[in-house]
Amino acid sequence: MSQPTSVLKDLSAAGVSIWLDDLSRDRVRSGGLAHLVRDRYVVGVTTNPTIFQKAISGSDVYDDQLRDLAIRQVDVGEALRAITAADVRAACDVLRSAYDATDGLDGRVSIEVDPRIAHDTAATSAEARALWWLVDRPNLFIKIPATVEGLPAISQALAEGISVNVTLIFSLDRYDTVMDAFLDGMERAARAGHDLSRIGSVASFFVSRVDTEIDPRLDKLGTPEAQQLRGLAAIANARLAYERYERVVASPRWAALAARGARPQRPLWASTGVKDPQYDDTRYVIELVASGTVNTMPEPTMDAVADHGEVRGDTVRGGYTAARQHLDRLAALGIDYEEVVELLEVEGVEKFAASWNELIESVATELERFRAR
Repeated sequence: MSQPTSVLKDLSAAGVSIWLDDLSRDRVRSGGLAHLVRDRYVVGVTTNPTIFQKAISGSDVYDDQLRDLAIRQVDVGEALRAITAADVRAACDVLRSAYDATDGLDGRVSIEVDPRIAHDTAATSAEARALWWLVDRPNLFIKIPATVEGLPAISQALAEGISVNVTLIFSLDRYDTVMDAFLDGMERAARAGHDLSRIGSVASFFVSRVDTEIDPRLDKLGTPEAQQLRGLAAIANARLAYERYERVVASPRWAALAARGARPQRPLWASTGVKDPQYDDTRYVIELVASGTVNTMPEPTMDAVADHGEVRGDTVRGGYTAARQHLDRLAALGIDYEEVVELLEVEGVEKFAASWNELIESVATELERFRAR
């Protein structure tokens, strides 16, 4: 078996950028993040409201900043922005070496707009602008959900030179509109005179949640054929997303942008932690290896890949036909793909909004505690 670091090295050599799906002030201050960058080929970080909720609620390392914010009578919304921006800014500084080494391709850290405004285009655009200014690092990504209302905000941010991580993508058709929003934003950025080589973007296609939703439906059917289809939908969906990505980067529209120095909006595989213990805990990494992709992993998944993963080269491009056949078989059994992915988007926004509300309540409680002193 390969040595742990060699598996991650092989994954990186196969064209997959390894990002960490986690962040906390403890991780930055302890040197843990720097260790992953130095020794585990990590070249990026993603965050979301749930990650921040766990980080801030479970640590006293934020007390000094909370005390200052309380003394200044800062309201809870601005306090939360200040706290999360500080963590992301510090992570950007840790990842700056990777950013410089890859000429801006990697070394990126993502911060998400308030998920409660995911269906408000104007508010999302304003929040993206504010976060870009607040963090003030060139290797930042602003995460914007791929809701219908989020699409114009994605284009607007890119048009202003703001790098974007489009998040919560489940549907293949929605992914098409995300890529169109990217192209539109970059074309507008070019007309505005921005240096396209400095504007980055990834499209975060969520993986494991598809199986988490479809597998119980197959279990309910209870037939042998249904059991044979368990655990395959998520990977099939992601592979077909990559096929659509290949079509876009082969298009004349993209070629015109590339000629002006633009880089593709890379597919990013998110939600890659395995939820079902019956499945191999590396599957959403090892089965989605393709050049020019990003895989953002929680640390337990990264550890599993390093320990017993086996990189077998490209595991995406040869699987398009089988992937389409799989979705066809699901449809024949009455599994409505469109209904599933629409539900997952709604639930995704709701879950992040719930985490954000919990985080606001936690920070409000802490601010009151310091104000009472």
